[in-house]
Amino acid sequence: MAKKQPSSVDAHVGSRVRLRRMLIGMSQEKLGENLGLTFQQVQKYEKGANRIGASRLYDIATILSVPVSYFFDDLQGEHGVKRINTHGISSDIDAGPYMMEFVSSAEGFQLVRAFTKITDPRVRKRMLELVKSLTGEEEVYPDFRVVELREAQRA
Repeated sequence: MAKKQPSSVDAHVGSRVRLRRMLIGMSQEKLGENLGLTFQQVQKYEKGANRIGASRLYDIATILSVPVSYFFDDLQGEHGVKRINTHGISSDIDAGPYMMEFVSSAEGFQLVRAFTKITDPRVRKRMLELVKSLTGEEEVYPDFRVVELREAQRA
């Protein structure tokens, strides 16, 4: 019997649970404890392997201090149409599955967390240039142009 793949919605919701949990520094064990579940069940939710019911999603939202709609922000709708987030605006940066997967990884999370602690915009720009030079990609991607313009405006 073929292994069933999680639906894209379940995977998206799970990745948003993982992202928020990591952003507030909560372990899978702690979230599971607050929900009366094992950390393995939390893992299954985060991977989209198990669907999260409405009441459970409400409980998770309460524990993670976000509205339920947070878990559906930036969800790709039918035919690849990007849904607008709950604030009525489209995101500046494409939060596609690869981006969510990276930010949800331990290395990605640590990198983002460390980078956001850099307060000097010039140092941040130099760090971005360093990372781009290490990849061999010197081109500025359109998604990042918006962020760089905002950084320049703050400086």
